[in-house]
Amino acid sequence: MSTSGPVLPDKPKRSPVAAVVAAAVVLVLLVGGGIWFSSSRGDGGTPAASGASPAASGQYRSSVKIGVSDSALPYWKTYTELAKSQLGVDVELVNFSDYSLPNPALSQGEVDLNQFQHIQYLANYNTTADDDIQPIGATAVYPLPLYATTVQDVASLPADAVVAIPNDAINEARALLLLQSAGLVQLEGGGTAFSSVDDITSSKVQVTPVSADQTAGALQSGSAAAAVVNNNYATAAKLSQDDIIVADDPASPAAAPYVNIFAAKEADVADPTYLALAELWHDPAVQAVFTQDYASAVVVDRPASELQADLAKVEQDAAAARAAG
Repeated sequence: MSTSGPVLPDKPKRSPVAAVVAAAVVLVLLVGGGIWFSSSRGDGGTPAASGASPAASGQYRSSVKIGVSDSALPYWKTYTELAKSQLGVDVELVNFSDYSLPNPALSQGEVDLNQFQHIQYLANYNTTADDDIQPIGATAVYPLPLYATTVQDVASLPADAVVAIPNDAINEARALLLLQSAGLVQLEGGGTAFSSVDDITSSKVQVTPVSADQTAGALQSGSAAAAVVNNNYATAAKLSQDDIIVADDPASPAAAPYVNIFAAKEADVADPTYLALAELWHDPAVQAVFTQDYASAVVVDRPASELQADLAKVEQDAAAARAAG
């Protein structure tokens, strides 16, 4: 966001030499202060490198902890190196293997930001935990696939085959909608973003909710014939794209609530360091590595204000669904 500076009084006339010296001083201050300019969103712009770090000039915090669920992936190394070289910020990644932990950690100040969840998940968390965590930047929409290693398509799944799905409220609903679109289950009223296994009216398979971090293991151990596995767990388990037998479309309008985000406490939504770190994720150098890790993801770059408006709408829907349930 740009702001206009104070109106200054007319300056006295200077000699040409003085004017040159003054201009040089201004240039040094601008460059040394690490000032950078970009459009509000969508241009992939990042802060320009400077001789002195913005943190050294007091523009940004010197260090930030970010809670994530995939810290071992190479794109984070590129990201943290750029955070240091371009913003002067030391980023510490705090990895969580359980989706239920990063939001409480953020609320309790154990991390400053997190980047692991989509808007739908955050809305459900806020309404159940009476919290007010807010999105400050978008990352990507990931497809939610159904994996199988012994069959090539959905039609080849045996009758009453065990299908493992994530058991957290939001991913469970999304998985059930995926299974319905594949013709494996029917949900009461066609299902919603808040459906559970209790809403299954008919099924060709045995749907078994398990912890999200156990879905890949259930498939690989043979205890499930197929499994709906979130992207980071599929990557960690080295599941192949060839193992996907059906997936939802991350580019469809229906996927908007599943945009993954950088999230901050409500009091920190305007923090310039946090906003700069959210924007830095879209740096071309980061994206070049990210797309290798997540080739099927659809990158999204939207203003924080739009993301916060989307969150408010989904929170209303979540509250209504809970009241009706």
